[in-house]
Amino acid sequence: MTSMTLAVLLQHFFTERLCTQMQASPHTIAGYRDTFRLLLRFASAELGRPPTRLAVEDLDVELIGNFLTHIETTRSNSARSRNTRLAAIRSFFRYVALSEPALILHCQKILAMPSKRYDRRAVAFLDRAEMEALLAAPDRSTWTGRRDHALLLLALQTGLRASEIVGLIRCDLVTGAGAHVRCNGKGRKERSTPLRRETVTVLEAWLKERGGGAGDPLFPTIRGGKLSRDALERIVRRHILTAAKRCPSLVGKRVSPHVLRHSTAMDLLHHGVDQAVIALWLGHESVETTQIYIHADLRLKERALARVTAPDVKPGRYRPDDQLLAFLEAL
Repeated sequence: MTSMTLAVLLQHFFTERLCTQMQASPHTIAGYRDTFRLLLRFASAELGRPPTRLAVEDLDVELIGNFLTHIETTRSNSARSRNTRLAAIRSFFRYVALSEPALILHCQKILAMPSKRYDRRAVAFLDRAEMEALLAAPDRSTWTGRRDHALLLLALQTGLRASEIVGLIRCDLVTGAGAHVRCNGKGRKERSTPLRRETVTVLEAWLKERGGGAGDPLFPTIRGGKLSRDALERIVRRHILTAAKRCPSLVGKRVSPHVLRHSTAMDLLHHGVDQAVIALWLGHESVETTQIYIHADLRLKERALARVTAPDVKPGRYRPDDQLLAFLEAL
């Protein structure tokens, strides 16, 4: 096997397998690209050879296992991120097994590597008071403040993903009768989300100030370019710090753009919206995905508890009435 085999297979995997045969989305291709960029750098450092001189056999079970441990310990990646990297590696070696039958045994060993189990925590979300504090945080006397306010309002009302928000262009927003916003979501699914009247009012004012053509970003940078996902995360983080000054429950709370999406779902659930409608609203592949919000909704559980409480017992959760009891309860 020549020293170029790995390079050729990797190039064909991206150009033929992902782009041509599978027609993978740009987000999938970018995620796979980052995985192999990290893997090749790690293998090069471990073996003392540049990536162009690595062979497929060099990427064996032991090296890949060490790479997965490295991204967890050194790069502080979560178990879910680790499993995502492993999924990209498996996809490549499935392609190698088809392209190079002589390497089937080598590929089988890698494909047999298990995913790591992890704890599934309840989703984090903002309650109504926290959402109002966040919306009031941007300084609307400035251009960036008005942009951020419109962006946060749209995010909290629609529950769009971070990639969907930064990918919006002017023509995706339809105002007037039947106002809605269009987006191309996960799995290339196009969906439209209706907008409330107050949201439309804010967005119409923003469109007049923003200007630009139909194909320009709806929420641009100061220079007029497209916001990156990192920039969106910084916007949310900055305004959360401001909002925490007037809303103490936000102090120390980690809030990302995806938490805003969870907040939309929980707000819909609290207003009695059906689970299937929430899945349709958020663009979930299955209604089962929406069940995470039911598990996180303490109000639903408290209402269920009230229904099964004995008739002569006042419903409600136990709350200690003494500091010592509260201390013991917290242990």
